[in-house]
Amino acid sequence: MTFTDILMIGVGLSMDAFAVSMCQGVSMKKLNIRRAMLIALFFGGFQALMPLLGFSLGSTFASAITIGPWIACALLLIIGGKMLYDGIRDKDDEPSDFGTIGRLLVLAIATSIDAFAVGVSFSMQEGIVWLHGGISIFPAVLTIGLTTFVLSLIGVWIGNRFGLRYHRAATIFGGVVLILIGIKILLEALNLLPDFLRCDVVSQAIELHTLWL
Repeated sequence: MTFTDILMIGVGLSMDAFAVSMCQGVSMKKLNIRRAMLIALFFGGFQALMPLLGFSLGSTFASAITIGPWIACALLLIIGGKMLYDGIRDKDDEPSDFGTIGRLLVLAIATSIDAFAVGVSFSMQEGIVWLHGGISIFPAVLTIGLTTFVLSLIGVWIGNRFGLRYHRAATIFGGVVLILIGIKILLEALNLLPDFLRCDVVSQAIELHTLWL
């Protein structure tokens, strides 16, 4: 597995975090660099932590690959529904406060379930090791985390730029995006998502888990 392979995995895994970061940017009246960095740190940190955790636990908790998507879907539906409700009832074009630590934590976990699955799949592949004797897992997870961190920052900026003029519409749009991401994660895990919408990285992880069983 080359650096390019790991980078592509990082980009693939970060797409949900990128979309959710855009929703976070929508909730800001004015771009807040400190909050943007915090959002990116949450998403990037969990995208690095989850594959490391999955690699460490390996087959012991491989069943989380099938359970996790249901949890992620439920979390995103709840938060997305709340954001959608706030956007619809908001008549003063005031964006919802969507950047609290608690919600960031929930969103970071929900969007990194796929990364946990990838970490489990790494543990089933020969040649990927902790430190010596093959490809170390640490540069891989660091690359995934940094990729997500950068793309999340970009997502916050894009979302804020869009939301500055259309706070209410952007908030509604953000809620819909979160709901769709939750549904996509679940359909993807159930193999009901069309091929052109699937994330190959996650598909391979689920396929490896199925073969292992």
